[in-house]
Amino acid sequence: MEITPVKKVRDSKTEQVQILMPEHINGYNRLFGGKLVEWIDIVAAVVARRHSNRNVTTVSIDNLHFKEAAYVNNLVVLHGKVTYVGNTSMEIKVETFVEKLSGEKKLINEAHLVMVALDEDENPTTVPKLIIETEAEQAEWDAGARRSELRKQRRKEKF
Repeated sequence: MEITPVKKVRDSKTEQVQILMPEHINGYNRLFGGKLVEWIDIVAAVVARRHSNRNVTTVSIDNLHFKEAAYVNNLVVLHGKVTYVGNTSMEIKVETFVEKLSGEKKLINEAHLVMVALDEDENPTTVPKLIIETEAEQAEWDAGARRSELRKQRRKEKF
């Protein structure tokens, strides 16, 4: 009998920090949304790779909500963590903050991505189960389970 590996949320948490430069800015002098999506996808991939110990691919971005703008010289901090796992897929939540020089952080974006682990032949492969340790992690898991069901329903409706 094969033992299923397990990991904790904290085992794969990831943080990325960027100082916004002129090349990151759009025509409205704000952070270009596509650049932020790129950074979010990278953070989600790092989290998923750390959780699965595998190469991964992005399957979907379920929710991407731009709450506020960011400007040149802002410090942008992205936090990523696993919120839910299936058999081969992982839901990753990435929160983006602008951090002031005082250290105060303001949430400017929140995204949920679905990543799938790949074996050596680039086929989906199983991922470790997730150990839930806190009430907040349980709430994230429950919400992730609901989103997973909604994704399954949407796939059935499309085909």
